Formats: sequence, C-alpha cells, structure tokens
Amino acid sequence: MGVKQGDDSLTTIMPPKEQGISDDIDVKIKKYLRGEAANLEVLKDKKLKGQLAVREDLYGKSASAAAKAEKWLMPSEGGYLEAEGIEKTWRIKQEAIACEVDILSSKNQYDIVLPELGPYTLNFTSSGRYMAVAGRKGHLAIIDAKNMGLIKEFQVRETVRDVVFLHNELFFAAAQKKYPYIYNRDGTELHCMKEHGAVLKLQFLKNHFLLASTNKFGQLHYQDVTTGVMVANYRTGLGRSDVMQVNPFNGVVALGHSSGTISMWKPTSAAPLVKMLCHHGPVSALAFHSNGQLMATAGRDKKIKLWDLRKFEVLQTLPGHAKTMDFSQKGLLATGTGSFVQILGDLSGSQSYSRYMTHSMAKGYQVHKLLFRPYEDVLGIGHSMGWSSILIPGSGEPNFDSWVANPFETSKQRREKEVRSLLDKLPPETIMLDPSSIGTVRPTRKKEKPSKQEIEAEKEAAIASAKSITLKNKTKGRNKPSERARKKKEIAKRAKRPFLEQQMEEEESSRKKRQKMGQQTELPKSLQRFARKKTEE
Repeated sequence: MGVKQGDDSLTTIMPPKEQGISDDIDVKIKKYLRGEAANLEVLKDKKLKGQLAVREDLYGKSASAAAKAEKWLMPSEGGYLEAEGIEKTWRIKQEAIACEVDILSSKNQYDIVLPELGPYTLNFTSSGRYMAVAGRKGHLAIIDAKNMGLIKEFQVRETVRDVVFLHNELFFAAAQKKYPYIYNRDGTELHCMKEHGAVLKLQFLKNHFLLASTNKFGQLHYQDVTTGVMVANYRTGLGRSDVMQVNPFNGVVALGHSSGTISMWKPTSAAPLVKMLCHHGPVSALAFHSNGQLMATAGRDKKIKLWDLRKFEVLQTLPGHAKTMDFSQKGLLATGTGSFVQILGDLSGSQSYSRYMTHSMAKGYQVHKLLFRPYEDVLGIGHSMGWSSILIPGSGEPNFDSWVANPFETSKQRREKEVRSLLDKLPPETIMLDPSSIGTVRPTRKKEKPSKQEIEAEKEAAIASAKSITLKNKTKGRNKPSERARKKKEIAKRAKRPFLEQQMEEEESSRKKRQKMGQQTELPKSLQRFARKKTEE
C-alpha cells in the first residue's frame, strides 16, 4: 500500500507495530555495519568498482542477517543495577531487589541452613539447571535449581573436600577423605579412583572429557572419564596446593601455590607451561574470565590482581583479601572472605573493575565457595552453615543456545547431546596456551626444482668464472701456450662436473621409476581378469 506525494514519489505506509520493528532492525543494522560505505563514484577502474560494489552489498546483507538474528533469536537483554543521583549500587540490599523483581526470580533468593554438616561447596551443570552440593561432614545432594526439587541426597560418612559434575547431571565426582569417587544421579557409587590419592580439588574439562585433580602431595592427575585411562600424572614440585582452576578458553589448568606463584599445566607436558610470581604471599584464590584472556588472583598479601594473559601483565591491583573468587558469564567478579561477599564489575568497558554490589552473610556465616549460576542472575554461596543464593542483576547470559547448553532439555535431547559431545571430543594434545594456532602451522615446503634454463645459466656462469682465472707464470718449459690451454680445459671440466653428476643422477632415478612403473604387478586370480592386456606387437 502506498500514498502518492506531491513530488510524485510513492511512499509505503506500514502499520505502527511493523514500523517499530523495522526501525528497531535499522538501528541494529547500523551496529553491525563496518563504518561508512566506500565512495565508488570517484573510481575510474570499472573492474575494481564492480568488485567493491559486490563486497559492499555483501557487507550490507551480513549486517542485516546479524541484526535479524539478534532481534528474533536473542530476545532478552541483560541489564545492571542503575543508581540515581548520589545513590550507590553497592548500597542496595537483597531485600530491596527482592521487592522489585518478578515472583520467579525472587524464588532464587534463599538460605538452606544445615549447621552440623558444613562448610559446603557446590557446583552447577553447564546449563545451570542442576546443582551439586557437598558438606565437609559427608553430605552429598543433587538439586534441580529450577524448581528447587531434591533429586537425591545421601551420606558418605567421611570427609568430602570438593564436588564437580562431569559432562552432564547424570554423573558427578566427589573428592573424599582418601580417594575421589564417581557417583551417578541415583547416588550409586560407580568408580573409586585410587590412583589420584587424597584429592583436595577437582576440575572437569568438558571438551576433552578429562577429570583433573590435585592431591595433598602436590601431584596433578589427568584421567579420561570415557576410557578410564590415566592420561598424565605429574609432580608439580611446588608443594601442596588447594587452589585450582581451569581456563575455559584453552583447557589449561592453573594451580596457586604457597610461594605466591601460579603454574599453568597441560597433560602432555611434565613441566609447567607458565610460572608466574603473582603475590608476595600464598595464593588464596584464582578465577578465569570466560574469554580466557583475563585472570584474577588473590593472595595473603591482601591484594587482588587482574592479569592480561596475552601479555602476562597486571592490569589492575585492588586492595582486599579473597578466600574464593568466580567470574560470571558477563564478566562480573565475585570475591568472598569471612562473612562478606563483594561483586566487582567492569561497567565502563575499560577493564577497570570497581565495586558493584556487596552482601553480608547473616549471623557471621563463613563463606567457603562462590559460584555464579549460568544463564541466571544468581550467585551461589557455600558457607559454614549450609548454602545460600542471592540475586546479582546482570551476571548471567540472558540468551542461551540450545545446541550448547539447554536448561529445558529432555532426556532424548540429552542423549543426543552426549553422543555429539563424544564424537567432538578433543584429544589432550589440543590443550595449549593459544589454541587458535591449531591448523595455522605451515608445512615445510619442498625445495622447488630449478628449470633447465636456470641450470644451464648456472653452468655457463660457473664455466665463465673458471675461464677467467689467471694462471701463474711457471718456469721455462712449463709455460707453453698448449700447456696453459690444457690447464684451462681441466678447470672448465671441474666446474662442469657437479652439473653433469646431478644430471646423471636425475636420469638414473627417472629410468628406475619408468622401469618400476613398467613392471606388471602380480594380481590375485580374482582380479586378473580386470588387468589391462598388452597389445601384441
């Protein structure tokens, strides 16, 4: 439908709703365009002008496709707390946030008090749907974090130091007093991994299906959970370490030591990839950003440092102590010490972290573990009297990709995803500091064979340089012209000899190759009827 204006131009009239959608897409297209379009009118070369016109058209189409994908496939937008006037975001309490959010979000704010079984540690699946909690006194439980339904809980009656999910919620590993154990969702013990010893920390590398552990003797173990093979077992040589974290970008395991150093390891190297002196006292906490380029460390020297892993340089140093740390999907950094939790945020985008939110635990509960829940604005806190959950606006990714992590997946989708992930399993050799270098190493090129003209020119140049040699004047009878000519011929022959020998070798190799190709290979009787018969002369 269109309306004819006074200047005889036809304009399209759209309904208000569609007009709003179109304006919204136009704004998003501008975000994805690569700056101003090139001015093609000034070009005189028609071929170049046509090529650039086609490229500009492709840029426009790709920006339009990206804008439409963002509009329809990423409907939710993340947001942060915004203060008005002289108000500070870190002064806003959890009670005030609970009054403003919807009912579903307010259910994510709770406290579970189990004083006899703490302190507690916890772990989430990659989709954030399920949570595993472990009390130091032997209490293990699997919880559906969406509806707070208890799936299974049981008592192992010995010390539990850490718990981690494997590739999905059906299996999890617990670091107990003497050995780590693997349990299924029903609480049935499946494996006892005695090779690991008394494990302090556990980490699971989901892309490689490797369970990494560090024990109280300072040993680092890698075990493949699909085949049960012990991939690597190294002595760090830096003493006992209970600070362990995996870089989600490249799969490198980082350990924090009492000397203030952080060492980074891969399963195919007995020596650490990197050793960094980060603090002047023992390292107490460690965390990696999801992009793999930012690392946060805390030490007993009461400093929190942010490191750029591309240059291994300090970006920012903040005062404070942290016993546990964790990065959210959107880059917020949670630190906890004593009964105090602090969230730092880079809200300006300049890699300068400042205080965003704070939270004090009730009755002085001692914080033991902090962990952000994926795809939710929720921070899980394991403390000395149980575990709690608080709301941190802007911490979680608002849109999930169902091919990566689906909080609403069915059992059939889970089985298909498990098969896909096993087929896409990466070997341990792919763990390195810069995984983007895989496939970019250029193979050594074979030396190009010089052409006949180049060989002839090189031979003529060698003969000419040999002939230009001036002979010394000899004694009487040895300086005759015939003698001098003979010597010059010998010099020219010596100059020619390497080229002639090379030519003879090439001819001999080509003759052997032709002879080998000409020999008829003996075929089995069943295939002899397909052999090409020689024409009789």
